[in-house]
Amino acid sequence: MSRIAWDIAEAGHFEVDLVHHCGASVRGEYIYTLQWVDVVSGWCEIFPIFGRGFLVMRDAFEYLHQRIPFPVIEFHPDNGDEFFNQFLLRYFEDKLPEVHISRSRPYQKNDNRKVEENNHSLVRAYLGDVRFDTLAQLAVLRQLHQKLWLYHNFFQPMMKVKAKEYVEPLKYRRKFDTAQTPFDRLVQMKCLDEATQTKLENLRHSIDPLALRDEIEQLIMELSVLPCAGPGAKINVYDTLIMKEKAAELQ
Repeated sequence: MSRIAWDIAEAGHFEVDLVHHCGASVRGEYIYTLQWVDVVSGWCEIFPIFGRGFLVMRDAFEYLHQRIPFPVIEFHPDNGDEFFNQFLLRYFEDKLPEVHISRSRPYQKNDNRKVEENNHSLVRAYLGDVRFDTLAQLAVLRQLHQKLWLYHNFFQPMMKVKAKEYVEPLKYRRKFDTAQTPFDRLVQMKCLDEATQTKLENLRHSIDPLALRDEIEQLIMELSVLPCAGPGAKINVYDTLIMKEKAAELQ
């Protein structure tokens, strides 16, 4: 149990967390946002899932692992049983044996400080604390999260701490580098192969960031008028699996 070092030099070490979209009550099943944040570059993967059972967690990890444009070295979640259960741990061991699985210390949120910060700035700041628990809401959230993924990784510069200068016992002054987007940091660090870098550069050049912001606002408005589930409503989690949809598209 530990934390990923703030000054780690290589990309691929991901803090991992779930954001609950339950509103004022945790009754029944509802939607979560699964989030990965690379400590070095700030590259973020976000994806909404319905519930947090093994099927949907495995489905989301498979989808994001395929989408990530550079190698994953480490997953570092908190101590939630949605991450540390025999089924998901066996999946990691069988399907992702090259990935190191670490964990935070109990009751130490600062051990996952990067992802906790993004839980607010990239998720709560746009969605608030309201409840989402229907397939219609999930469909809009998946469109919205895709837009936020683009906006954050390609158009949101961030500064990174490059040094800590201790000025007196238990007090220090941070020194920051020049602000860069997560994508630009990956390019600077030479983390991407040539084909992937060219593909992502073309993707960024094809996007109008102002239009992207308008699309984000429009999706938030669409989401805000969708009703939550009524009493006794049930959803088959198989209908929420993204990899099932991808397989159907290839048939």
